[in-house]
Amino acid sequence: MPEETRHGIPLHTKIVAGLVAGALAGGTLNSLMGASAPALIFIADHLTNPIGQLFLRLLLLLVIPLVFSSLVLGVAGLGDLRRIGRIGVKSLVYTLVISGISVIIGLTLANTIKPGKRIAPEISARLQAQYSSAAVKTVETTVSSTKSEDAPLLKAVKTVVPTNVFASVAKEPPDMLGLMFFALFFGISMTLVPDEQAAPLKAVLEAVFATVERGIQIVMRFAPYAVFCLLFTMTARFGFGLLVSLGWFVGTVLLGLALHMFGVYSLSVAVLSRINPLVFFSRIKTAMITAFSTSSSNATLPTALRVSEENLGVPRDINSFVLTVGATANQNGTALYEGVTVLFLAQLAGVDLSLGQQLIVVYLAILGGIGTAGVPSGSIPFIIVVLSQIGVNPALIAIILGVDRILDMCRTVLNVTGDITIATYVARSEGAELLRAMPEPAAIDL
Repeated sequence: MPEETRHGIPLHTKIVAGLVAGALAGGTLNSLMGASAPALIFIADHLTNPIGQLFLRLLLLLVIPLVFSSLVLGVAGLGDLRRIGRIGVKSLVYTLVISGISVIIGLTLANTIKPGKRIAPEISARLQAQYSSAAVKTVETTVSSTKSEDAPLLKAVKTVVPTNVFASVAKEPPDMLGLMFFALFFGISMTLVPDEQAAPLKAVLEAVFATVERGIQIVMRFAPYAVFCLLFTMTARFGFGLLVSLGWFVGTVLLGLALHMFGVYSLSVAVLSRINPLVFFSRIKTAMITAFSTSSSNATLPTALRVSEENLGVPRDINSFVLTVGATANQNGTALYEGVTVLFLAQLAGVDLSLGQQLIVVYLAILGGIGTAGVPSGSIPFIIVVLSQIGVNPALIAIILGVDRILDMCRTVLNVTGDITIATYVARSEGAELLRAMPEPAAIDL
């Protein structure tokens, strides 16, 4: 009997229960006591937030060795450099096309609904005042970090290719693009080494991967309780009232994410992967729930790797390559969100963007989706940069900071689902047999 169901309740059901209970408990106490109540602040700051952050940090702690070992093994497992290139090109083209569609959906909805013109000026002023200090700090940090005298191509080279991979992973958040480039290059080099010489290193990396998987199973054992704490902290601090104030913006983003998830992805898995969409979504529900609760593609990567391989039958070499790269490089939900947010804030500021300017936003949002860090609120710095380029005051970012976390949770689900969608498409195109009949495993008993 699968360990997940030994006690009668599947792990994903426990996580959903914790998520709902945490959101309701935090939101209810916020409504009854007020966000500034000392007791509520104490509980959030000294109990639920530390527990939730401990869970997130434990997952992220394991991501670096997981990304390196899985990506090197994935590339080495593919073996033939031509196959590596073929899979890489398929993944890149899919990412660019689907990301472009996601941004177009977002901009179309933003131009049709015009959420920025529907928010009352007094609510806008109150929100700006409430979050202005956080916005100023975020803007200053972003501006200082993006100043560079380098030409665009040189800047891209420096962004992707690290000179010291250990320094890259020591950053906060870690430079995942630099780590992935090193792992890809290392894996390709490993395929060129004679098998008898590469075998000991491959065995070590396989042991690292297996050990990290075991650690992740232990951490996921506590996921339902950690998710309760994460959702309690968020709703206790912001309540449900903020969602009502920014209802048009939130609704536009959620509608765009839903259209992309159940429209574009369903069509993709049905036509390209030849999988029934209902079966597809049913088999990846644990990864989707984990993505929602953690707001991090990187933190969800371990679960996505397991679910994609064991529930969908994607071969491990393809799985390791596509999903590991996709956790940072394929951010469809983020690209859609960035497009809607830029137009929303431009409408709010009374700035009418021409078709040419909106095409620039599409282009930048696609690039931003590829380069955005797979961590909570990783898209905020990018949005600030785009606002500066189109003549909108970046400080307006303050208005959406309060609801960014809940929308971050939703768009992360789209990002992770997109990664798995790519993996099934590439696996099917490479002749793999998908949908093997396997039960979904879960966290181990301690």
